[in-house]
Amino acid sequence: MAYLPIADYGVIGDLHTAALVGRNGSIDWCCAPRFDSPSVFGALLDDEKGGRCRVAPVGTSTSEQRYLPATNVLETAFQADGGGLLQVTDFMPVGPARGRYVEIHRQIHCVRGGIEVEVVFQPQFDYAQRTPFFSRRTHGVLAADLDDDVVTIATRPGIEWQIEGTRATARFRMSAGDRLPLVIRFDDDEVHPIEQYQSSEKLEITTHWWDQWSAQLQYQGPYRLEVLRSALALKLCCYEPTGAIVAAVTTSLPEARAGSRNWDYRYTWLRDSAFVLYSLDHLGYVAETDAFFNFLKRVTRRAEAKHLQIMFAVDGRRELPERTLDHLGGYAGARPVRIGNGAVGQFQLDIYGELLETADIWRRRNPVSEGLWKTLRDLVDWTAAHWRDPDWSIWEPRHGAKHHVFSKLMSWTALDRGARIARELNLPGEAERWRTEANAVRDQILEEGWDADRQTFVQVYGEPQLDASVLVIPKIGFLPRNDARVRTTLEAARRELSSSCEDLIYRYRTTDGLHGDEGAFLFCSFWMVQNLAMIGEIGEAERLFRLLLRRTNHVGLLAEEIDPATGEQLGNFPQALSHAELINTAIILERLRPASPLSPLPAGEGNQSLQTAR
Repeated sequence: MAYLPIADYGVIGDLHTAALVGRNGSIDWCCAPRFDSPSVFGALLDDEKGGRCRVAPVGTSTSEQRYLPATNVLETAFQADGGGLLQVTDFMPVGPARGRYVEIHRQIHCVRGGIEVEVVFQPQFDYAQRTPFFSRRTHGVLAADLDDDVVTIATRPGIEWQIEGTRATARFRMSAGDRLPLVIRFDDDEVHPIEQYQSSEKLEITTHWWDQWSAQLQYQGPYRLEVLRSALALKLCCYEPTGAIVAAVTTSLPEARAGSRNWDYRYTWLRDSAFVLYSLDHLGYVAETDAFFNFLKRVTRRAEAKHLQIMFAVDGRRELPERTLDHLGGYAGARPVRIGNGAVGQFQLDIYGELLETADIWRRRNPVSEGLWKTLRDLVDWTAAHWRDPDWSIWEPRHGAKHHVFSKLMSWTALDRGARIARELNLPGEAERWRTEANAVRDQILEEGWDADRQTFVQVYGEPQLDASVLVIPKIGFLPRNDARVRTTLEAARRELSSSCEDLIYRYRTTDGLHGDEGAFLFCSFWMVQNLAMIGEIGEAERLFRLLLRRTNHVGLLAEEIDPATGEQLGNFPQALSHAELINTAIILERLRPASPLSPLPAGEGNQSLQTAR
């Protein structure tokens, strides 16, 4: 089988892990029992060795794929030769439907005609490093290795399974009206009668659970469907047991075809999580923020007097050693395949600002407990003591630390928000010292981070290159959005970072210590649209936003980057930051659209710190 484009997948999940389902009916990626567990289905990263579970008509067919409205239940419809129509409904039970085990349910329905169906069951344990052994059971097939991994597929008796090497296959004919459930279960040594899996009941409960979650959406603007789909994608990135949020559910999907910028995103970056929570909170989803702050308190218990680690495993584990899996060919030949992430040890100042910004928005609707304030106060204190230090910042280059403007901006944000929370809630803390330090950061940025000749803020003090991350300036209220420097910085970004497509910009155009090329960054492109809206260019912002929305795939999902030359989605998928900024852009456009061009934004966007910034 040939590799599918990244954009040809839909995603299902159970808030513990997720699976990618291709339009060809193949599950090509699933790690169990958690997002950051070794893969069981990994054909995404090696079509021959990685493993999959495919359900499709025998012979040629065409397919379409969609989500059931307001859910993460995925339907793939196959139009077979001869006019037959086969529908496969894929879901992972959530809420009351989820039991002890991770399960994937694949309900096959012959809607029209007669169709011969083939099921390929080909798990490969531990990133295809351990060979499975298959055994037929009365109600399906069990696959296990010599260690402790096991996965089963259950169906009705009478389905004949053929075992050939490292896969099991079954072929059967279905007539109009026939239905057949398949259930894949991880870590259970029994293959139960299909009735015990209660697939139909679990589908109903799961669909209702997603529908109830979607009903909480508080956005009612013209992009409601796109915003809801992005919110549902973000929810799939949430790890329910701890409140952690993964940056994406995949690893090593390349930032350029056959490139080497292939990273593992199945971890919780504190920065990315803060952006996700910022967007979900504005949509009315508060439980996710509550859960994440509990996770934050947990991982900062031992963080006093030292820099807060930038990322964690979903269970809070700190050790994430990066290594390559050289036996895997990589997505479409893009190598190496990496697991773990070497950036875990980097010093990145900006995470403090993103966390305090999220906390400042969250506390407007929720009480701040003593324990949470202790955590936040320590973060602000640490920022006050260390904001003058060089760091690696948001893009995680693999050269030396520098004085990045974005990190200084977010240091200012941490100090500004910390002082505000302490003052307004009368909480203990050195609010006056924090305010003094915030003013010092601000003065330094305006002096060292501004290029007077080009009339733009730059990436690094004393260096000429531009960085799209400085487009955060009006979003955080560092400068008023009607400040001339905001407009000229945006103009410089569009001039110097633009791609061949007007809606896409690159994050920067400078060396970063890494080999290979990359695409245009989607969330930076959304920031550009937000800036246009905030300076009063609503019409242009709307136009570019609609172009960006056309970049989503057939079920509304986005990766991290786009190749401007081909329109191909690049990088890990679905990308939480891309969907978070799609949501934030829609919200900003909605709040500015009926207002005068430079009317004040509500707290949480644009000029919430306008008095301080002036």
